[in-house]
Order: sequence, then C-alpha cells, then structure tokens
Amino acid sequence: MKVHGVLLVVVFFYLTYTQLVKGQLQPREGCKTRCGNVDIKYPFGISSGCYYPGDDSFNITCKEERPYVLGNITVENFTHSGQLQVLLNRSYYCHEENTSYSSEYELGNLSISTRNKLTLVGCDAMAMLVAVSGDKPYADVCVSVCDSQKPANRKCDGEGCCTADIPAPLSLDRYAVAAQLLPLQSANQTSVDHVDPCVYAFLVEDGKFDFSSPEDVNRTSYPVELDWSIGNKTCGDVGNTTICGGNSTCSDSTRGKGYICKCKDGYDGNPYLSDQHGCQDFNECVTGRHNCSDPSTCIDKVGGFECKCQFGFLLNTTTMSCKLDTSGKRKGIDLKWLMILIGNAIFFLFILLGVTCMQQKLKHRKDSLRQKFFEQNGGGLLVQRLSGAGASNVDFKIFTEEGMKEATNGYEESRILGQGGQGTVYKGILPDNSVAAVKKARLGGDRSQVEQFIYEMLVLTQINHRNVVKLLGCCLETEVPLLVYEFVSNGTLFDHLHGSLFDSSLTWEHRLRIAIEVAGTLAYLHSSASTPIIHRDIKTANILLDENLTAKVADFGASRLIPMDKEQLTTMVQGTLGYLDPEYYNTGLLNEKSDVYSFGVVLMELISGQKALCFGRPEYSRHLVSYFACATKENRLHEIIDRQVMSENNQREIQEAALIAVECTRLMGEERPRMKEVAAKLEGLRVTKNKHQWSDRYPAETEHLICVETISGQGDTSSTGYDSIKNVARLHIEGGR
Repeated sequence: MKVHGVLLVVVFFYLTYTQLVKGQLQPREGCKTRCGNVDIKYPFGISSGCYYPGDDSFNITCKEERPYVLGNITVENFTHSGQLQVLLNRSYYCHEENTSYSSEYELGNLSISTRNKLTLVGCDAMAMLVAVSGDKPYADVCVSVCDSQKPANRKCDGEGCCTADIPAPLSLDRYAVAAQLLPLQSANQTSVDHVDPCVYAFLVEDGKFDFSSPEDVNRTSYPVELDWSIGNKTCGDVGNTTICGGNSTCSDSTRGKGYICKCKDGYDGNPYLSDQHGCQDFNECVTGRHNCSDPSTCIDKVGGFECKCQFGFLLNTTTMSCKLDTSGKRKGIDLKWLMILIGNAIFFLFILLGVTCMQQKLKHRKDSLRQKFFEQNGGGLLVQRLSGAGASNVDFKIFTEEGMKEATNGYEESRILGQGGQGTVYKGILPDNSVAAVKKARLGGDRSQVEQFIYEMLVLTQINHRNVVKLLGCCLETEVPLLVYEFVSNGTLFDHLHGSLFDSSLTWEHRLRIAIEVAGTLAYLHSSASTPIIHRDIKTANILLDENLTAKVADFGASRLIPMDKEQLTTMVQGTLGYLDPEYYNTGLLNEKSDVYSFGVVLMELISGQKALCFGRPEYSRHLVSYFACATKENRLHEIIDRQVMSENNQREIQEAALIAVECTRLMGEERPRMKEVAAKLEGLRVTKNKHQWSDRYPAETEHLICVETISGQGDTSSTGYDSIKNVARLHIEGGR
C-alpha cells in the first residue's frame, strides 16, 4: 500500500508539472473541448488534466452529448467573466395527489448569482430557498395569494406568481428549493386558471421567465446563472502565481472569494490560456468594435485603436468625430509644415525606391539559386516523369522552399522527430493543416546523400501499398532535396520493443499481425511491384507504427530496383549490423533473399523481445540470430521467448513462428524461403492450430549458419559462424551506415 501511495504522488506531481507553461497551469494536449453543441472552455474541462486541478467544480462530465457539472447539473453555456449557465429542476407540491418534490443541489465551489430570482407559480402558496454555507443557514421566501383563480394582468407581481431577489452571491455547500401551500389554502384553490392542481417553485435567471407564456410556465427546468472563481485567495494573495495567461489581468471575484481573469482592452480570447487560444489582439476597425463616428478614421493598433482625422481637421473627443480646424495658428503654419511634409515625402520616396531595387535584386538572386538547385537535383526530369505518371502518382506534390520553412517553423529544433545516417526528419504542418514528416539530408559536401534521397523518391513513387509509408511529395529548391512523407504517429517498432515507447500492451496478437503486415509488404515489393524492389535495410527501427499499431515500412534510401532480366545485382554492401545478410556481405551479390534474412531477425526480435545485437549481453548471446538458432535446435526456445507474450493458448503459434524465423536466417540464400511463402505461413498461424511436437519440426540434417557447435554453459563459443558475424560487425562499423 505504501508503494502504491508513493506512485500516486509521483503521478500527481508529473501531471501537474506537464501542465506548467512558464509558471502557469495549462490543460494537457489532446483534451476534448466540445460536448454536443457546447464548447468546453478552460478552466473547465473534461477528464483529469483538462480542468483546473484541485477543484472538481471545474470537472465537466460529458454524457450522451450533454455536459454536466458536479455530476448531475446540466450545463448550457460558459463565460470567462465568472458565470456558468446551467439548468436546474423545479420543485412542486400537488395538493390533490399529496405529492411533492424539493430540488436540492450541492454546489461545491460554485455560487448562486444575484442575477437569479426565486420564483413561485400558483395560488395561496409560498416558495422557500433554504441553504447552508458552512455552519450558517440562509433562507429566502416568496408568497403568492390569489383573489381569483385567473389573474388578469399575468404579471409575476404576487397574484398567481411571485418572485424574490437573491440579495448577495450565495457561496453555499448545498441548497434546496421547496413549494408549500399557505394555511388558508382550500382544496380547490391550488392552481392558476383551474388547470394544474400543483404549485411550483424554482430558481431562474432574471429575464428568462415570462408568466404570460404557457411554454415558460410548463417547463420542468429553468436556466440559472452560477458564479465561479479560482481558489479562495485574492489577486494580491496569489501575486504572479495566478493562472491568468498573457495579455490578461487578474480581478478579485465579486462573490467575495477567489479571483477571475480578464483579457486586457483590445484583446480577445480565453484569458486562462497562454497559447494561440489565449487573449489575442484583434482589429477593432474591421470588427466594428470602436467608437469612431466615421469608420474611415479608425486606425488599428496593438491592444486598441485610434480615431485619426486627416490633415486640417481636429478630433472631437466627446463625439469622436472630425471637425475642420479653424484656429488662426493652424492656418498660419499650414504652408510651412506642408513644405516640410513634401520634402520628407520625397526623401523617403528615394529611400523606398532604393530598398525596393535592392530587394528585387536579392529576390532575383535567390530565385536563380533555387532554380539552379531545382535543376541540379533532377527537377526537370521529375516534372517530366510526373506529367506522364499514372493514377498512383496524382497526389505527389512538388513543394517550395518557403513552404517547407513555414511547415517546419524554420527547421526548429523542437520539431525534430529523429536523426539517422541519411539525414534529419522534422515534423511539419502543411498548408491544409495536415501533419507530415519532412526528411532533410545532412548538409556538407557529400553528394552521395543527395543521390540516395533522389533514388528513394524514385523508388517510392512506384509503390502503392497500405503498409508502406506514403511519399506525399518533395522539395528540390534547396541544396539537397527534401522528402515529405505521411506522418506516422506511434513511433518505431524498435521503440516499442526496446526503447522509450516500450509498452506491455504489445501482445503476441499485435506482434504476429505486425510480422504478417511486414512480410506481406516485402512480398509485394519483391513480386508485385511494377519493378521488383529490394529494401536492403529491413530492421525494427525502419518499421513505423500508427495509432492502430499498423506497420508501415519506411526508409527506402538503401533500396534497389531489380531489372526484369536479372535476379541479383552486384552492389556496394549496405545494411545494418545485426540484420545484414552474411552471404550478401561476403559476395556483394544482392537478391531478394537478403531481405528475407533481415526479416527473420525482425521476427526473432518480435518473439524474444531482445535486440538483434547487444554487446551488453553475455558473449554467447550477443548476436540474437546465433542465440535464437541454438536455443531452437536444443529445444531451449522457452528460455528466449518474451515472457510477456507467452501463454498456454499461443505456445504453438510462437514455436511455429520461431521455426519460420530460423528458416529465414539460413546461411545460404537458396535455403531460405521467399517472402511470399513466409507471408503465407505466418498468415496460416492465425487460422490453424497444428498438433505436433516441437522436436519433430526441426530438420536435424540441416545446420543453421550460426549454431554449428554446442555453446558451453559459460557462454563461450568457438563456432566459425559466430566468428564470421563478428567479422561482419567489425567491417560494418568501419564502413559506416
């Protein structure tokens, strides 16, 4: 119990800290700001972290698209000036049925506003407001007496209807409204107009009830205005620790406790927020919120406006209108000031012309440089290809340099999503407000990186698959090209298995589905694309997950197109340590089986939850492939399977998947299955449950590339397979990537 208590305290302080922006409490990101047709405005909010902390009076419950405060009070509207419009039920007493109902509410830190009326509808009866504030009682009474059962004037003046003022804001713990007949009441005199045998009592906002309106009389709930404020301290007590945002001021609440925030004159918005939703300057001249008699004389300025008359006229500050200046002094100096004005105008005109010419030259130079980069980066060829592209390339866009700067906020450091060997990826906001990932190469003299970016773009324009990160467009006006991808919000598979996004909710069903999606994608690239594509760098860091944990294969910078008349290519070896195909490394011959090997390593990571290569593990288990293969061969697979996903219901599926991973990482590429076969086998695991023994499935006559000798209990090995992997690692590190 003590541990749980400590954790709760830690979580509370963490949530509070994440709400602090420059010392000001703010709602967390992603808060719901609308319930039905009502906007929820901070400091009110829905769920923890979205409303002012420590006061549940600001907690809004959204049920059936209706907002409620304090659990059961319906909210109609919010204001930032300390008011809350709600609906409260009426009370009644029915003489004939001898039934009654008294509305009772607990208001927490809310108060009944003086803008409400205690109201009674009925004859020879009274309404009572009984309340408790701490240990102090409060009562208010309204009496209605009828000489006849049909009041002539239909005014709420004491005959058939009465009202009573709320003398001061009531800071109440709870209150109740009740209707009661007077002792002089007879059995057939309870109602107005002989229609309703009941009398009704309720609170209602002043001006929101009309006794002459049948619709108003027959309502069961009425609009009531409640006052609210922040805390129990004045502005002087809290000092600069108020939650008031920028361009706002703190004001003591009129209800006697707490404070409220208000936007300064000339600003509008939510005074409790500090971002773009807070108090912002607005144009009084455009919105008409000014008092200039002639709108043409209104001049907007930050935090206000000015009524400015033209030369020769003076402003009448009483009427805010312009009148002709008839003073002799002004006439005598008009010519002098006119000459000075003309001289200054000519001087500034020359300066303006000079600045304009300089700007035009700079713009021309910048445009020339952009055009140079555009042609240098293959822009002409790209436009030519896009003009003849099929339907799959319709959405591909060519972005401008200015558009990319604006989307990334000038490549702001806080927008960086990740950095790798081929460049930096930024989070960008496109003109249509959609989120994208912008990939920018590292600047320097290395033109090979530019070529890799161009090649990745050409590869991706030929791919149309739901599990491949979509290329939205590019920008070629910069020194190196920029690629714009769809934004995948949930990080990489590596992050979920080993990194900061590690989460036990990644179940075996999730992992098997991710493996099936990646296998199907590679099968598509190898067999179904218009030109076969070998990814050449499949690893968990290049598999992104969206909000539904759907896999998206990314980073095609090392990919290669395979001509139809060739099954393999001789290329410079590229890949990532731990995933690199040993056969490809030794021969330099690239084919689709190299991707099969890398996928097998990814599948082992999904099953074991361990990294492909970790020098922090004992020597015999540093390389996951060798460790996994030996454990499988010696029937010790249970030692390496991630215990978070293992259960009685999925042991057979995991064992079958382990066999597939072992088959994918054979030393000889010809012994590995094709990706189409791998995808089919994995898909089959979801629909069939084969009954057989683990030991029967492993072919004893075929040796794995790593596990050729028995590993000792101390973790030492002398297998040539493991030595070859160490050589690959050494050379790979020396070669880069």
